[in-house]
Amino acid sequence: MGQTGARGTSAWGRRTFLGASGLALGALLTSCEATPETVRPAGAPSSPSPPSPTPTPTPTPTPTPPPAPTLAKVPAPHEAFTGLPGEGNLLAWTVDDGTDSSVVRAYAQFAHETGTRLTLFATASYPAWAENVDVLAPLVASGQVQIGNHTWSHPDLTLLSDRGIVDELQRTHDRIGELFGVDARPFYRPPFGFHDRRVRAAAASIGYTAPALWYGSLADSGLIPAEEIVRLGHEWLLPQHVVIGHLNHPPVTTVFPQLTRIIAERGLVTVTLNDVFTSEHHP
Repeated sequence: MGQTGARGTSAWGRRTFLGASGLALGALLTSCEATPETVRPAGAPSSPSPPSPTPTPTPTPTPTPPPAPTLAKVPAPHEAFTGLPGEGNLLAWTVDDGTDSSVVRAYAQFAHETGTRLTLFATASYPAWAENVDVLAPLVASGQVQIGNHTWSHPDLTLLSDRGIVDELQRTHDRIGELFGVDARPFYRPPFGFHDRRVRAAAASIGYTAPALWYGSLADSGLIPAEEIVRLGHEWLLPQHVVIGHLNHPPVTTVFPQLTRIIAERGLVTVTLNDVFTSEHHP
């Protein structure tokens, strides 16, 4: 994939000014330190040591997700879009596919622990979505994570018949509803970003009226080094951008702290597409 949405793209204007202030990013580090053995003077009488008290385990608190940002929502576009409307400090971090179940789970755990808001575009034929319902469903129910439609089997939609286009989107629509109890419309991501007038018309016939493209990519649909993902994060995690990543390979899961730091230092606020847009399906 390229760094921006592919053919058929229409975009809002870009803003490249970086936020002057960022949220502080902290990391909690724990360490284990061995307790030195008690040394008795030579010849001292031996006596049993009193039993060490059993510490009461401290339960790990469950993070409370931050509330959705209060935004003046705008209608969802009826055209392909690559960014968020207006001027501001919002970032739509979107993540696609789902070939690796462990990566889907790692993203869900990352969202749970940090409050990061994500839009995940599901290719629903992959078993990762059913395998991770337990961690994803609470995040979807709270609105912190949004599930979007990325077709059933990831074809180039421009090569399919109208019926084939509808079938790809409808099967995933039904699966998302079955697993998460939500209606994914109107947002869909055409695989590879490929779409045309006929694809958009077929998708719109079942309520998928907003093809979500991107303005910047972490380029990890294939396996790339973690350092390259961080470099691309520095390049593309910018105000009002829709940025694309992938749920396919583990390296990205090792650099969540670095990506989060970039977002915080730039004063960006992560949002789902539903946070920003309204539609007949998401009033």
